[in-house]
Amino acid sequence: MKKQNVRTLSLIVCTFTYLLIGAAVFDALESEYESEYTRIYEEEENFFKDHYNISTKEYEELRIILWKAMPYTNNSRQWKFPGAFYFSLTVVTTIGYGHSTPQTDGGKIFCMAYALVGIPLCLVMFQSVGERLNTIVTYLLRQVKKCFKLKNTEVSQTNLILVAGSLSIVVLTAGAAAFSKYEKWPYLDALYYCFITLTTIGFGDLVALQKGDLQTNPSYVAFTLIFILAGLTVISAAMNLLVLRFLTMNTEDERRDELEAAAAAQTAVRLDGDVITANGNVVSGAQESPEFNDVISVCSCSCYNLCPINSNKQRYKVTREPGKISHLLPMNSIKSKEDINSCGGDSNSISNYYSLSRKRASV
Repeated sequence: MKKQNVRTLSLIVCTFTYLLIGAAVFDALESEYESEYTRIYEEEENFFKDHYNISTKEYEELRIILWKAMPYTNNSRQWKFPGAFYFSLTVVTTIGYGHSTPQTDGGKIFCMAYALVGIPLCLVMFQSVGERLNTIVTYLLRQVKKCFKLKNTEVSQTNLILVAGSLSIVVLTAGAAAFSKYEKWPYLDALYYCFITLTTIGFGDLVALQKGDLQTNPSYVAFTLIFILAGLTVISAAMNLLVLRFLTMNTEDERRDELEAAAAAQTAVRLDGDVITANGNVVSGAQESPEFNDVISVCSCSCYNLCPINSNKQRYKVTREPGKISHLLPMNSIKSKEDINSCGGDSNSISNYYSLSRKRASV
């Protein structure tokens, strides 16, 4: 089995194994918490129903009203230009928090068309910017190696991955510190928000720019937008390098196989329609071809074992698979059966014929 097939199968197995491990860990961490808080909220719900004499149906209607009114009661106008720009960014970057969604039919139709064009455009843009970033990092690393007078100044993909990973960590930690300050979040929640945002997972449980009117704090809005764009560029560059590293492994294996096949083809010898490689393996069987009629291909070693090929015209081929390619005279042949008869018809006569008629081919 080829290395590429083995690697693909291994990736499939590892992916499903990783999913199973993730499910088991999340189950262990979150299941008990979910059960506990389900019990607590049910007790509070029953308390409000009994205390204010609210029926279950009325309570459900109140819950829906509160849920729908949430975006409109936090003093944050989401569909003025700053909020609309923020929403557009979350669409084309596929973050999709879900904190605000189009409610009109026209808005929904435009959102689909806008995303259809904007997502590929954004992906290509981040890919191009990431490549330029990697080029700059490569140049800087080469100059640093020259300054330290290292013998090897070439920059490998591993070097780029390490640098991109370090930049990603810096962006995540610095952004978490800023959002922890502005949003009054615990640092871990802010770091979680930055990671979920820049990896475009976008759960929407934590969303920046939801406190107060966006138009009253333009500097913070600008910082958030720039952070998302710059952070996505750095994270995309790191992810692309990791993916590229795995893709080049497959490409290198395929190229190696092609080179080996080309080298084998160059060193192969065709013997009466059989292609025999340097290790003595017959690759293809004898083929009936008009240009080989009345031709006998002869082994140059001491075996000289000839047998007739079933054909209307008398032809012979070597029955022994030689162990080395030097045993073969490529395409050296006796043009007719009469040549063998004139030499006596035995293997020694054939050898004498070859020694007199032509020099042995060097292989």
